[in-house]
Amino acid sequence: MQEEIVSAEATPDIDSSTRNLVQRFQTVTNKIREQVRGTIVGQDEVVDNLLVTLFVGGHCLITGMPGTAKTLLVHTLATALGLTFKRIQFTPDLMPTDITGTDMVEENQTTGKREWRFIPGPVFTNVLLADEINRTPPKTQAALLEAMQEKTVTVRGTNHKLDKPFFVLATQNPIELEGTYPLPEAQLDRFLFNVLLDYLSSEQEVQVIERFTTTVEMPKVEACTTGAEIVQFQALVRQVPISNSLNSYAVNIIRATRPTDPLAPDIIRKYANFGASIRATMNLVLAAKARALMQGRYHVTADDLRSLALPILRHRVLPNYYAESDNITVDQILSTMLDSVVVPASDEA
Repeated sequence: MQEEIVSAEATPDIDSSTRNLVQRFQTVTNKIREQVRGTIVGQDEVVDNLLVTLFVGGHCLITGMPGTAKTLLVHTLATALGLTFKRIQFTPDLMPTDITGTDMVEENQTTGKREWRFIPGPVFTNVLLADEINRTPPKTQAALLEAMQEKTVTVRGTNHKLDKPFFVLATQNPIELEGTYPLPEAQLDRFLFNVLLDYLSSEQEVQVIERFTTTVEMPKVEACTTGAEIVQFQALVRQVPISNSLNSYAVNIIRATRPTDPLAPDIIRKYANFGASIRATMNLVLAAKARALMQGRYHVTADDLRSLALPILRHRVLPNYYAESDNITVDQILSTMLDSVVVPASDEA
């Protein structure tokens, strides 16, 4: 869909400073897309989902096959955002302090006394790529929980605040299950999205070959915004209005994922072990507000909610044994479930 800049006529109910910020938001978003497309071929929907994640202050789990440019995508996006970037390769021997940092005893050159000094770990950044997060044991995975939820790190009882914005992109491989440690439900729920990075089309693969197997230099990625401005955008997203009927629609979508709820359709009752919590409802509404702004609107529609339901729910709804036996995927379950939820009559468009 072609993005449109919000005009004064389209948003008569907001003040001029907010309107200017909305227009700046959409200008920056379009510039970021252009910068990323200069390096990354295809994956436009994935890029938009990553931007939505950032603009609501969330985190994203990326599931994709090896060699699908996950690291390059994240690094390129961080550069276009003007943010600091660090990468952690998760391995079975990785320790929690390898993520958070640790206190070390050093001698004070002035007093001659030995003192504790905190050495920050790679989590102290704006964009953190947690590569193959399911390759490390649960104890180390849990080291990210406080950082993702509270935006702080506690070492030896001392609380250290992370810089804003803070954005975790974690990748996991859908194959090679041997030697992996599946993320527990509590940690999966901290991720706003579970985005699937699929194969490119044949035409797009030709573009990749032409772009990366010649002596032509890649265009330099330029920063389009700053961390301080992104924090402003995150506050702006929360101001986007949503009708009471659409709030109720979002609640009904999430409640329909719970097998014991009266709204749950037959496919959920048959194939789901448990559904999503109220955190999923809040994430769905916030993400819909960000998508509305990115689409050139200052109001949420039912399409915003439906379009984001799958990446928000696919890691929160757990299929049971019968789904595996009948070869039914979680996306198939969720797609059927969405069709069963009644869309408010005034918000169908």
